[in-house]
Amino acid sequence: MKLVVLGAGESGVGTAILGKQKGYDVFVSDKGVIAEKYKKVLLNNDISFEEKKHTESKIFDADIVMKSPGIPDKVSIVKALKNKGIKVISEIEFASKYTKGIIVGITGSNGKTTTTMLVNHILKKGDLNVGMGGNIGESFAQQVAENNFDIHVLELSSFQLDGIECFAPHIAIITNISPDHLDRYDYMFENYINSKFRITENQTENDFLIYDYDDEVISNWLKNNKVKATLLPFSLETELKQGVFLKDNNIVIKYKTENIIMNKSTLALKGKHNTKNAMAAAMAASLLKVRKEAIRESLEDFEGAEHRLESVLKINGVQYINDSKATNVNATFYALDSMKTPTVWIVGGVDKGNDYLDLMPLVREKVKAIICLGLDNQKIVQTFCNVVDLIVETAGAEEAVKVAYKIAEKGDTVLLSPACASFDLFDNYEDRGNQFKQAVREL
Repeated sequence: MKLVVLGAGESGVGTAILGKQKGYDVFVSDKGVIAEKYKKVLLNNDISFEEKKHTESKIFDADIVMKSPGIPDKVSIVKALKNKGIKVISEIEFASKYTKGIIVGITGSNGKTTTTMLVNHILKKGDLNVGMGGNIGESFAQQVAENNFDIHVLELSSFQLDGIECFAPHIAIITNISPDHLDRYDYMFENYINSKFRITENQTENDFLIYDYDDEVISNWLKNNKVKATLLPFSLETELKQGVFLKDNNIVIKYKTENIIMNKSTLALKGKHNTKNAMAAAMAASLLKVRKEAIRESLEDFEGAEHRLESVLKINGVQYINDSKATNVNATFYALDSMKTPTVWIVGGVDKGNDYLDLMPLVREKVKAIICLGLDNQKIVQTFCNVVDLIVETAGAEEAVKVAYKIAEKGDTVLLSPACASFDLFDNYEDRGNQFKQAVREL
Protein backbone atom coordinates (compact mmCIF):
# COMPACT_ATOMS: atom_id res chain seq x y z
CA MET A 1 0.00 0.00 0.00
CA LYS A 2 1.36 3.39 -0.95
CA LEU A 3 0.79 6.33 1.42
CA VAL A 4 1.51 9.81 0.09
CA VAL A 5 1.78 12.63 2.63
CA LEU A 6 1.18 16.18 1.39
CA GLY A 7 2.94 18.73 3.58
CA ALA A 8 5.99 17.98 5.74
CA GLY A 9 5.11 19.83 8.93
CA GLU A 10 4.24 18.37 12.34
CA SER A 11 1.21 16.34 11.20
CA GLY A 12 2.80 15.28 7.89
CA VAL A 13 6.02 13.96 9.39
CA GLY A 14 4.14 12.27 12.24
CA THR A 15 1.89 10.49 9.72
CA ALA A 16 4.93 9.41 7.67
CA ILE A 17 6.53 7.83 10.76
CA LEU A 18 3.35 5.98 11.72
CA GLY A 19 2.72 4.93 8.10
CA LYS A 20 6.19 3.46 7.77
CA GLN A 21 5.82 1.63 11.08
CA LYS A 22 2.57 0.09 9.84
CA GLY A 23 4.17 -1.22 6.66
CA TYR A 24 3.11 1.42 4.10
CA ASP A 25 5.37 2.51 1.27
CA VAL A 26 5.58 6.20 2.27
CA PHE A 27 6.36 9.25 0.11
CA VAL A 28 6.26 12.82 1.47
CA SER A 29 5.77 15.79 -0.86
CA ASP A 30 5.93 19.46 0.15
CA LYS A 31 5.44 22.35 -2.25
CA GLY A 32 7.55 24.60 -0.01
CA VAL A 33 10.90 24.16 1.70
CA ILE A 34 10.90 21.49 4.44
CA ALA A 35 12.13 22.80 7.81
CA GLU A 36 15.51 21.40 8.84
CA LYS A 37 14.21 19.62 11.97
CA TYR A 38 11.57 17.74 9.91
CA LYS A 39 14.02 16.91 7.14
CA LYS A 40 16.31 15.28 9.73
CA VAL A 41 13.46 13.11 11.01
CA LEU A 42 12.58 11.97 7.48
CA LEU A 43 16.22 11.15 6.69
CA ASN A 44 16.74 9.32 10.00
CA ASN A 45 13.65 7.22 9.36
CA ASP A 46 14.67 6.53 5.77
CA ILE A 47 11.45 8.04 4.36
CA SER A 48 11.59 9.30 0.78
CA PHE A 49 10.48 12.90 0.22
CA GLU A 50 10.58 15.87 -2.14
CA GLU A 51 10.40 19.61 -1.49
CA LYS A 52 9.60 22.75 -3.52
CA LYS A 53 7.41 20.69 -5.86
CA HIS A 54 4.64 18.11 -6.20
CA THR A 55 5.58 15.38 -8.70
CA GLU A 56 2.16 14.30 -9.96
CA SER A 57 3.25 10.87 -11.24
CA LYS A 58 4.50 9.95 -7.74
CA ILE A 59 1.46 11.44 -5.97
CA PHE A 60 -1.23 9.92 -8.24
CA ASP A 61 0.33 6.53 -7.63
CA ALA A 62 -1.01 6.62 -4.04
CA ASP A 63 -3.55 4.25 -2.50
CA ILE A 64 -4.24 6.80 0.21
CA VAL A 65 -3.21 10.44 0.72
CA MET A 66 -2.86 12.30 4.02
CA LYS A 67 -3.25 16.04 3.47
CA SER A 68 -1.85 18.42 6.07
CA PRO A 69 -4.54 20.69 7.57
CA GLY A 70 -2.92 23.85 6.18
CA ILE A 71 -3.58 22.77 2.57
CA PRO A 72 -7.05 23.87 1.37
CA ASP A 73 -9.35 21.42 -0.46
CA LYS A 74 -9.48 23.90 -3.35
CA VAL A 75 -5.82 23.31 -4.32
CA SER A 76 -5.56 21.76 -7.79
CA ILE A 77 -3.56 18.68 -6.70
CA VAL A 78 -6.19 17.82 -4.04
CA LYS A 79 -9.03 18.28 -6.54
CA ALA A 80 -7.22 16.07 -9.04
CA LEU A 81 -6.70 13.32 -6.44
CA LYS A 82 -10.39 13.36 -5.55
CA ASN A 83 -11.38 13.26 -9.22
CA LYS A 84 -9.25 10.14 -9.63
CA GLY A 85 -11.06 8.54 -6.68
CA ILE A 86 -7.96 8.48 -4.47
CA LYS A 87 -8.87 8.80 -0.79
CA VAL A 88 -7.65 12.05 0.83
CA ILE A 89 -7.83 12.05 4.64
CA SER A 90 -6.43 13.98 7.61
CA GLU A 91 -3.80 12.87 10.10
CA ILE A 92 -6.34 12.27 12.88
CA GLU A 93 -8.35 9.94 10.63
CA PHE A 94 -5.24 7.97 9.69
CA ALA A 95 -3.79 7.74 13.22
CA SER A 96 -7.03 6.96 15.09
CA LYS A 97 -7.22 3.53 13.40
CA TYR A 98 -3.97 2.50 15.11
CA THR A 99 -4.72 3.37 18.74
CA LYS A 100 -6.81 1.55 21.32
CA GLY A 101 -6.58 4.61 23.58
CA ILE A 102 -9.61 6.69 24.54
CA ILE A 103 -9.80 9.92 22.55
CA VAL A 104 -10.97 13.23 23.99
CA GLY A 105 -11.42 15.59 21.02
CA ILE A 106 -11.75 19.33 21.57
CA THR A 107 -12.82 21.86 18.96
CA GLY A 108 -14.36 25.33 18.85
CA SER A 109 -13.57 28.77 17.48
CA ASN A 110 -11.96 29.89 20.74
CA GLY A 111 -10.81 28.31 23.98
CA LYS A 112 -9.86 24.97 22.46
CA THR A 113 -6.15 25.26 23.29
CA THR A 114 -6.81 26.30 26.89
CA THR A 115 -9.46 23.57 27.32
CA THR A 116 -7.15 20.94 25.81
CA MET A 117 -4.34 21.96 28.16
CA LEU A 118 -6.75 21.96 31.12
CA VAL A 119 -8.05 18.45 30.36
CA ASN A 120 -4.49 17.18 29.96
CA HIS A 121 -3.41 18.87 33.21
CA ILE A 122 -6.33 17.39 35.20
CA LEU A 123 -5.87 13.86 33.82
CA LYS A 124 -2.14 13.95 34.60
CA LYS A 125 -2.96 15.04 38.15
CA GLY A 126 -5.38 12.13 38.30
CA ASP A 127 -2.41 9.81 37.50
CA LEU A 128 -3.75 8.75 34.11
CA ASN A 129 -1.46 7.77 31.24
CA VAL A 130 -2.26 10.63 28.86
CA GLY A 131 -0.80 12.31 25.78
CA MET A 132 -1.75 15.72 24.37
CA GLY A 133 -1.58 16.50 20.66
CA GLY A 134 -3.43 17.37 17.47
CA ASN A 135 -3.42 21.07 16.72
CA ILE A 136 -1.18 21.65 19.77
CA GLY A 137 2.12 20.08 20.76
CA GLU A 138 3.20 16.83 19.12
CA SER A 139 1.41 15.23 16.22
CA PHE A 140 -1.19 12.63 17.18
CA ALA A 141 0.19 10.17 14.60
CA GLN A 142 3.69 10.33 16.04
CA GLN A 143 2.32 9.75 19.54
CA VAL A 144 0.46 6.67 18.35
CA ALA A 145 3.67 5.41 16.72
CA GLU A 146 5.98 6.05 19.66
CA ASN A 147 3.91 5.94 22.87
CA ASN A 148 1.29 3.73 24.35
CA PHE A 149 -1.05 6.26 25.91
CA ASP A 150 -4.35 5.12 27.43
CA ILE A 151 -5.90 8.52 26.65
CA HIS A 152 -5.23 11.03 23.87
CA VAL A 153 -6.38 14.61 24.47
CA LEU A 154 -6.54 16.24 21.04
CA GLU A 155 -7.11 19.84 20.04
CA LEU A 156 -8.90 19.64 16.67
CA SER A 157 -9.24 22.41 14.11
CA SER A 158 -12.07 22.44 11.59
CA PHE A 159 -9.48 21.70 8.88
CA GLN A 160 -8.49 18.48 10.66
CA LEU A 161 -12.15 17.50 11.03
CA ASP A 162 -12.79 18.16 7.33
CA GLY A 163 -10.63 15.17 6.45
CA ILE A 164 -12.31 12.48 8.58
CA GLU A 165 -14.41 9.46 7.61
CA CYS A 166 -14.65 7.20 10.68
CA PHE A 167 -12.84 9.23 13.37
CA ALA A 168 -14.92 9.28 16.56
CA PRO A 169 -13.72 10.59 19.92
CA HIS A 170 -15.23 8.95 23.02
CA ILE A 171 -15.60 12.44 24.51
CA ALA A 172 -16.08 15.44 22.22
CA ILE A 173 -16.04 19.04 23.40
CA ILE A 174 -17.25 22.03 21.37
CA THR A 175 -16.24 25.16 23.29
CA ASN A 176 -18.16 27.66 21.12
CA ILE A 177 -18.70 28.56 17.47
CA SER A 178 -18.28 32.02 15.95
CA PRO A 179 -17.34 33.10 12.42
CA ASP A 180 -13.71 32.20 11.64
CA HIS A 181 -11.68 30.92 8.68
CA LEU A 182 -14.58 31.86 6.42
CA ASP A 183 -12.09 32.28 3.57
CA ARG A 184 -11.74 28.46 3.62
CA TYR A 185 -15.52 27.88 3.69
CA ASP A 186 -16.68 29.94 0.69
CA TYR A 187 -17.58 32.73 3.14
CA MET A 188 -20.53 30.64 4.36
CA PHE A 189 -20.81 30.43 8.14
CA GLU A 190 -23.07 27.37 7.76
CA ASN A 191 -20.23 25.38 6.14
CA TYR A 192 -17.88 26.23 9.00
CA ILE A 193 -20.50 25.25 11.63
CA ASN A 194 -21.08 21.88 9.93
CA SER A 195 -17.33 21.35 9.85
CA LYS A 196 -17.05 21.77 13.63
CA PHE A 197 -19.95 19.36 14.26
CA ARG A 198 -18.16 16.63 12.30
CA ILE A 199 -16.49 15.92 15.66
CA THR A 200 -19.69 14.12 16.74
CA GLU A 201 -20.90 12.59 13.45
CA ASN A 202 -19.41 9.14 14.11
CA GLN A 203 -20.07 9.05 17.84
CA THR A 204 -22.43 6.41 19.27
CA GLU A 205 -24.81 6.27 22.23
CA ASN A 206 -21.83 5.27 24.41
CA ASP A 207 -19.98 8.51 23.65
CA PHE A 208 -20.38 12.06 25.00
CA LEU A 209 -20.71 15.53 23.51
CA ILE A 210 -19.90 18.37 25.92
CA TYR A 211 -20.92 21.80 24.59
CA ASP A 212 -21.75 25.40 25.51
CA TYR A 213 -25.48 25.56 26.25
CA ASP A 214 -25.37 29.38 26.14
CA ASP A 215 -24.01 29.45 22.57
CA GLU A 216 -26.88 30.17 20.17
CA VAL A 217 -25.10 28.80 17.12
CA ILE A 218 -24.55 25.43 18.84
CA SER A 219 -28.07 25.28 20.31
CA ASN A 220 -29.69 26.03 16.95
CA TRP A 221 -27.65 23.37 15.18
CA LEU A 222 -28.57 20.78 17.83
CA LYS A 223 -32.28 21.65 17.48
CA ASN A 224 -32.15 20.88 13.77
CA ASN A 225 -29.76 17.90 13.70
CA LYS A 226 -29.71 14.49 15.38
CA VAL A 227 -26.78 13.51 17.56
CA LYS A 228 -26.32 9.98 18.91
CA ALA A 229 -23.93 10.84 21.72
CA THR A 230 -25.09 11.67 25.26
CA LEU A 231 -25.38 15.46 25.45
CA LEU A 232 -23.68 17.14 28.41
CA PRO A 233 -24.02 20.93 28.17
CA PHE A 234 -22.30 23.52 30.36
CA SER A 235 -23.84 26.89 31.20
CA LEU A 236 -23.13 30.05 33.18
CA GLU A 237 -26.77 31.14 32.98
CA THR A 238 -29.02 28.09 33.42
CA GLU A 239 -29.29 25.38 36.05
CA LEU A 240 -29.28 22.26 33.87
CA LYS A 241 -31.00 18.89 34.34
CA GLN A 242 -27.74 17.27 33.25
CA GLY A 243 -24.32 18.80 32.64
CA VAL A 244 -22.26 21.53 34.35
CA PHE A 245 -23.64 24.77 35.74
CA LEU A 246 -23.24 27.42 38.42
CA LYS A 247 -25.18 27.29 41.68
CA ASP A 248 -24.38 30.00 44.26
CA ASN A 249 -21.15 30.67 42.34
CA ASN A 250 -20.14 27.01 42.72
CA ILE A 251 -19.33 24.84 39.70
CA VAL A 252 -21.68 21.86 39.86
CA ILE A 253 -21.46 18.68 37.76
CA LYS A 254 -24.71 16.76 37.39
CA TYR A 255 -24.55 13.43 35.61
CA LYS A 256 -25.98 10.39 37.40
CA THR A 257 -25.03 12.12 40.67
CA GLU A 258 -24.62 15.79 41.58
CA ASN A 259 -21.23 17.06 42.78
CA ILE A 260 -20.02 20.50 43.80
CA ILE A 261 -16.51 20.81 42.37
CA MET A 262 -15.38 24.23 43.60
CA ASN A 263 -16.23 27.91 43.92
CA LYS A 264 -15.54 29.70 40.66
CA SER A 265 -13.64 32.45 42.53
CA THR A 266 -10.77 30.00 43.16
CA LEU A 267 -10.22 29.17 39.47
CA ALA A 268 -6.67 29.96 38.34
CA LEU A 269 -7.91 31.44 35.05
CA LYS A 270 -10.16 34.48 35.23
CA GLY A 271 -12.93 35.64 32.91
CA LYS A 272 -16.29 34.13 31.92
CA HIS A 273 -14.83 32.28 28.94
CA ASN A 274 -12.27 30.59 31.18
CA THR A 275 -14.98 29.53 33.63
CA LYS A 276 -16.63 27.80 30.65
CA ASN A 277 -13.33 26.18 29.59
CA ALA A 278 -12.91 24.92 33.17
CA MET A 279 -16.48 23.53 33.22
CA ALA A 280 -15.94 21.61 29.97
CA ALA A 281 -12.60 20.21 31.18
CA ALA A 282 -14.06 19.24 34.58
CA MET A 283 -16.93 17.38 32.90
CA ALA A 284 -14.55 15.43 30.65
CA ALA A 285 -12.31 14.53 33.59
CA SER A 286 -15.23 13.41 35.71
CA LEU A 287 -16.41 11.08 32.89
CA LEU A 288 -12.92 9.56 33.01
CA LYS A 289 -13.36 8.95 36.76
CA VAL A 290 -10.88 11.54 38.02
CA ARG A 291 -11.59 12.36 41.68
CA LYS A 292 -13.20 15.75 42.26
CA GLU A 293 -10.34 16.78 44.60
CA ALA A 294 -7.85 16.29 41.75
CA ILE A 295 -10.14 18.25 39.39
CA ARG A 296 -10.40 21.11 41.87
CA GLU A 297 -6.66 21.25 42.59
CA SER A 298 -5.85 21.20 38.86
CA LEU A 299 -8.21 24.06 38.10
CA GLU A 300 -6.72 26.06 40.97
CA ASP A 301 -3.06 25.67 39.97
CA PHE A 302 -3.28 25.68 36.15
CA GLU A 303 -1.06 28.13 34.30
CA GLY A 304 -2.62 29.40 31.07
CA ALA A 305 -1.57 29.02 27.45
CA GLU A 306 1.19 31.27 26.15
CA HIS A 307 -0.06 34.13 23.92
CA ARG A 308 -3.55 33.91 25.43
CA LEU A 309 -4.20 36.91 27.74
CA GLU A 310 -0.63 36.48 28.98
CA SER A 311 0.64 39.19 31.37
CA VAL A 312 4.02 40.36 30.11
CA LEU A 313 5.23 43.22 32.33
CA LYS A 314 4.00 46.23 34.27
CA ILE A 315 5.98 49.35 33.34
CA ASN A 316 5.29 52.76 34.98
CA GLY A 317 1.97 51.44 36.23
CA VAL A 318 0.92 50.23 32.76
CA GLN A 319 0.12 46.50 32.33
CA TYR A 320 1.15 44.96 28.97
CA ILE A 321 -0.85 41.89 27.89
CA ASN A 322 -0.06 39.51 25.03
CA ASP A 323 -3.19 37.96 23.48
CA SER A 324 -1.61 37.24 20.10
CA LYS A 325 -3.54 33.97 19.88
CA ALA A 326 -6.73 36.02 19.38
CA THR A 327 -6.89 35.49 15.62
CA ASN A 328 -10.63 36.22 15.29
CA VAL A 329 -13.16 38.77 16.51
CA ASN A 330 -14.75 36.45 19.05
CA ALA A 331 -11.44 35.83 20.84
CA THR A 332 -10.79 39.56 20.99
CA PHE A 333 -14.31 40.07 22.35
CA TYR A 334 -13.35 37.88 25.35
CA ALA A 335 -10.12 39.80 25.81
CA LEU A 336 -11.73 43.26 25.75
CA ASP A 337 -14.55 41.98 27.95
CA SER A 338 -12.04 41.01 30.64
CA MET A 339 -10.26 44.42 30.66
CA LYS A 340 -10.85 46.33 33.89
CA THR A 341 -8.86 49.52 33.09
CA PRO A 342 -8.68 52.01 30.18
CA THR A 343 -7.13 50.07 27.30
CA VAL A 344 -4.73 50.88 24.47
CA TRP A 345 -5.69 48.18 21.98
CA ILE A 346 -3.23 46.85 19.36
CA VAL A 347 -5.24 45.19 16.56
CA GLY A 348 -4.92 44.09 12.94
CA GLY A 349 -3.31 41.64 10.52
CA VAL A 350 -4.82 39.46 7.82
CA ASP A 351 -8.59 39.89 7.98
CA LYS A 352 -10.48 36.61 7.40
CA GLY A 353 -13.80 38.32 6.62
CA ASN A 354 -14.13 39.97 10.04
CA ASP A 355 -17.14 41.93 11.22
CA TYR A 356 -15.81 44.31 13.88
CA LEU A 357 -19.25 45.70 14.79
CA ASP A 358 -19.66 43.02 17.49
CA LEU A 359 -16.83 44.74 19.36
CA MET A 360 -18.36 48.22 19.20
CA PRO A 361 -19.97 48.35 22.70
CA LEU A 362 -16.75 47.09 24.34
CA VAL A 363 -14.55 49.47 22.36
CA ARG A 364 -16.80 52.39 23.30
CA GLU A 365 -16.64 51.45 26.95
CA LYS A 366 -13.00 50.40 27.40
CA VAL A 367 -10.68 51.51 24.58
CA LYS A 368 -8.96 54.90 24.76
CA ALA A 369 -6.72 54.43 21.69
CA ILE A 370 -6.27 51.95 18.85
CA ILE A 371 -2.91 51.01 17.36
CA CYS A 372 -3.20 49.20 14.03
CA LEU A 373 -0.73 46.40 13.36
CA GLY A 374 -1.18 45.19 9.80
CA LEU A 375 -0.59 46.04 6.17
CA ASP A 376 -4.23 46.88 5.46
CA ASN A 377 -6.03 48.60 8.34
CA GLN A 378 -8.77 50.37 6.37
CA LYS A 379 -11.65 48.32 7.81
CA ILE A 380 -10.53 48.84 11.41
CA VAL A 381 -10.09 52.59 10.90
CA GLN A 382 -13.49 52.92 9.17
CA THR A 383 -15.30 50.92 11.86
CA PHE A 384 -13.92 52.72 14.91
CA CYS A 385 -12.91 56.22 13.75
CA ASN A 386 -16.09 57.75 15.19
CA VAL A 387 -15.82 56.14 18.63
CA VAL A 388 -12.07 56.25 19.39
CA ASP A 389 -10.31 59.62 19.21
CA LEU A 390 -6.84 58.27 18.58
CA ILE A 391 -6.07 55.64 15.91
CA VAL A 392 -2.43 55.16 14.88
CA GLU A 393 -1.12 52.91 12.09
CA THR A 394 2.19 51.09 12.67
CA ALA A 395 4.31 48.71 10.63
CA GLY A 396 5.54 46.19 13.18
CA ALA A 397 5.48 45.01 16.80
CA GLU A 398 8.36 47.20 17.94
CA GLU A 399 6.80 50.39 16.55
CA ALA A 400 3.36 49.45 17.92
CA VAL A 401 4.78 48.97 21.43
CA LYS A 402 6.73 52.26 21.31
CA VAL A 403 3.59 54.15 20.26
CA ALA A 404 1.57 52.40 23.01
CA TYR A 405 4.23 53.38 25.57
CA LYS A 406 3.79 57.06 24.60
CA ILE A 407 -0.01 56.93 24.73
CA ALA A 408 -0.64 54.81 27.85
CA GLU A 409 -0.83 56.44 31.29
CA LYS A 410 -0.46 54.98 34.77
CA GLY A 411 -3.33 52.56 35.48
CA ASP A 412 -3.93 51.74 31.78
CA THR A 413 -3.54 48.40 30.02
CA VAL A 414 -1.84 47.86 26.66
CA LEU A 415 -3.51 44.87 25.03
CA LEU A 416 -2.24 43.07 21.92
CA SER A 417 -5.38 41.25 20.74
CA PRO A 418 -5.23 41.35 16.94
CA ALA A 419 -8.57 39.68 15.93
CA CYS A 420 -6.75 38.71 12.72
CA ALA A 421 -4.30 36.15 11.33
CA SER A 422 -0.63 37.16 11.45
CA PHE A 423 0.74 36.20 8.06
CA ASP A 424 1.20 39.73 6.66
CA LEU A 425 4.00 40.78 9.03
CA PHE A 426 4.84 37.63 11.03
CA ASP A 427 5.47 33.89 10.59
CA ASN A 428 2.53 32.98 12.85
CA TYR A 429 0.72 34.17 15.98
CA GLU A 430 3.56 32.84 18.21
CA ASP A 431 6.11 34.94 16.31
CA ARG A 432 3.81 37.98 16.63
CA GLY A 433 3.41 37.40 20.39
CA ASN A 434 7.13 36.85 20.91
CA GLN A 435 8.04 40.01 18.99
CA PHE A 436 5.53 41.95 21.08
CA LYS A 437 6.95 40.56 24.35
CA GLN A 438 10.52 41.29 23.22
CA ALA A 439 9.57 44.89 22.33
CA VAL A 440 7.93 45.36 25.75
CA ARG A 441 11.03 44.04 27.53
CA GLU A 442 13.19 46.50 25.62
CA LEU A 443 11.18 49.57 26.67
